Amino acid sequence: MAVYTEVGDEDLERFVGEYDLGPVLSCKGIAEGVENTNYLIQTGSGSFILTLYEKRVAEEDLPFFLGLMEHLAGKAIPCPTPVHGRDGTALRRLCGRPAVIVTFLKGMWPRRIRTQHCSEVGRALAALHIASQDFAMTRRNALSVDSWRPLLEASAQRAGEVQPGLADLLFHELAFLESNWPKSLPSGICHADLFPDNVFFIGDSLSGLIDFYFACNDFLAYDLATCLNAWCFERDRSFNVTKARGMLSAYRSVRAFSDAELTAMPVLARGSALRFLLTRLYDWLHHPEGAMVRPKDPLEYLTILQFHQGVASPGAYGLD
Repeated sequence: MAVYTEVGDEDLERFVGEYDLGPVLSCKGIAEGVENTNYLIQTGSGSFILTLYEKRVAEEDLPFFLGLMEHLAGKAIPCPTPVHGRDGTALRRLCGRPAVIVTFLKGMWPRRIRTQHCSEVGRALAALHIASQDFAMTRRNALSVDSWRPLLEASAQRAGEVQPGLADLLFHELAFLESNWPKSLPSGICHADLFPDNVFFIGDSLSGLIDFYFACNDFLAYDLATCLNAWCFERDRSFNVTKARGMLSAYRSVRAFSDAELTAMPVLARGSALRFLLTRLYDWLHHPEGAMVRPKDPLEYLTILQFHQGVASPGAYGLD
């Protein structure tokens, strides 16, 4: 989440007036994240999130994202639900951008991650994978292995500004992944961005999953590998096998994964690490001047990638 587009008071009041939400009482920009413009708004009916979709989100993908959230909410997955205006329409336009209001979820994302959090995320991700099996719409993963080479080429010339020799290292890793990427694993709807700041907790209990704007169809184990990277490395970038075992065991208690998925986990984790390293690298080098946004450090994911390069078997993740 971030703020790129400023919304004036009159525009906001006119927009919210198309809903049965009562008057706008307050509006505050949300600075976290890097993708869209988000505001926390208070109305006569309560708290809501107003999102304006910026250029990285393709407008034609929005019905998929919003439909998925409605589908999951109907299956008791704790996620935001798009609010429909009086005309029955959820997706509208504001300040020249596609825009939507979604329900507000209570809770906070964990600043200090414990093993219990990782277990809760594993269970929730498995539940999401099962609940979305009968979702009728599909969306290819626009940031899967076939997109990484163009993304790297877009930043390679300046990658040395972040770390000398970085481009050569990444091209070498990309060649390995292109040659070794799995061809056939169980697939379905993936969240694809379930980082700690996209998961809310009340105490030790998970209370919400947010930010579905990378959701897509891909290998389910790739989604799990993304969570492994996001949740199971410490602040000093060391790997915590106890957290990984908790996450994977909890996931498996809800949805059993195959031997092929477990065997592929090191390669999938390397791929996920490269994907986030590349998008962070691009954002680091190309972030807009003056935007109320904090680009994330791409080198965090270089350390994670290098850990997985040294993994000889999935036993390193705490499971046989």
